[in-house]
Formats: sequence, C-alpha cells, structure tokens
Amino acid sequence: MGNITLFLIRHGESVDNVAGLLAGVRDSPLTSHGTIQARRLGAHLASTRLDWIFASNLQRAVSTAEAVHEAQPEAKPPLVQVPDLREKDFGSDEGRRWDKAVAAAEDIETKQSMRERSARFIDEHLSPIILSCADGEDTTNIAIVSHGMILASLLAVLRGPECFQPSRVSSLNADVPARWSNTGFTQLDIVVDASAPSTPPPRWPHCRLTVASINSVAHLAGLKKTRGGIGSAQHDARQRTVTSFFAPGPSKKRKAEEQLEK
Repeated sequence: MGNITLFLIRHGESVDNVAGLLAGVRDSPLTSHGTIQARRLGAHLASTRLDWIFASNLQRAVSTAEAVHEAQPEAKPPLVQVPDLREKDFGSDEGRRWDKAVAAAEDIETKQSMRERSARFIDEHLSPIILSCADGEDTTNIAIVSHGMILASLLAVLRGPECFQPSRVSSLNADVPARWSNTGFTQLDIVVDASAPSTPPPRWPHCRLTVASINSVAHLAGLKKTRGGIGSAQHDARQRTVTSFFAPGPSKKRKAEEQLEK
C-alpha cells in the first residue's frame, strides 16, 4: 500500500488582509509579518520531504510556496503554479472593505464554479499522483498553497462521494470547522489499498481518507508582530531584519535566526 499526505496551506498575511479588503483575484502581496509566517512554515515543514508543491499563481500564495520550497532539502520538489487554485473572484466587490461589500453582486463567483475549479485541479494534478502510488510503499507528500475559500471548496470535494467511498472517510477533528489562519494548514492522510476494488466511481474507491488536523499553526507559536506598522507593511526583500541591527556578532546561530526572520 502507498500513502499520500496532503498539506492544504493558506498563504501568509497579506496587505489586503490587514486593510480588511476583499482580495480574491486581486493580487495583494505579503506583509513583512506574512513573510516571517511563511518562513516559519517552511522551517516547520523542512523535516518533511515534499514531493510536490502546488500553488495559486497569485503572489501571496507564490511567495508563501517559495518560502516552503526554499526550506526543503536538496533535491527540491517541483513548484507548480496552478490558476485554478486562485481565490474566489469577488467581481465588482474586489478591493472593497468587507463591511462595504454588496453580498448580492451579480458578478461574484459562485460556489459551483469554485467546486468545478477544485475538481479540475484534482483531476489534472492530484489524481495522476494518487493513482501512481497504488503499487508503492513510500509516503508521497504534497503541499497545496492557496487561499481560504478555495481551500474550503477543495476540501469539501475531497471529502465528498466524488472522491472516496463515504465509509472510507474519517476525521480526527470531526467537530472542528474547516478554517485557515494565515499559513495554517490542514493535513489529509490518504492510504492506498491496491487490494480494494479500483473501478470508479468514486475517483479513488481503493483509498481511505483521514483528516488528521485542521488549521495547524504550531509553527507560529511565540511569533509576535513587529509594532509601529512595520509588520503590516508590504514586505521589502531589500530591508534588513530587526535582528540584524542589534546582532552582537556574526555567530552561526544568529545568522540562522536572521535567515528564519527575513
């Protein structure tokens, strides 16, 4: 039997998150704090060798995925940008404050459209990987870096009867609603049983799915946002970290800390 672990990851804090703006397809960058969150996440996942990283092609997701990718050991996994992983399109509400949005705007993307995008991503990217694991013994680890609403849609499709037999889906956190903090991740464990019937539907009748965790944020423990508006500002890759201004000397430990905080 082969095993697959999926990490469904939300991007780090973005400029529009801080401003309280609706940013679906609007390409909001990470804040300085969001960049630190992403690097914390990368360090947390560095001990898990990822075989694939998929990401929305919006920069807040790409930047987060790049931080995870950079922390991986050699040889690094492929990082594939997928437009279908973009956030819900809020149409004419894009860029408006949440409390000023028009809930009934006609050009807002529907839940059905989001489910269709989720299903297309599964068919075009996940299914070939999962089916190829039927005869393997190792665990294949996949990170999917995206956005809160489309991740919820993706999770709903993955847990639905389109993908697994209902009797083969379980959750260790059944009473916890699916939600994502910035860089929070939900872990899904899939076990492939080559001896089980393999004729669809559903997509993977020979697999079992367990929702192992929801919105894991252990990597953010103790992280505090820099005051004075610096943490909420757009990240500038040229800017030195706070640590570097007060470092007593170029020790190896200090350099490692700076790399984590950049």
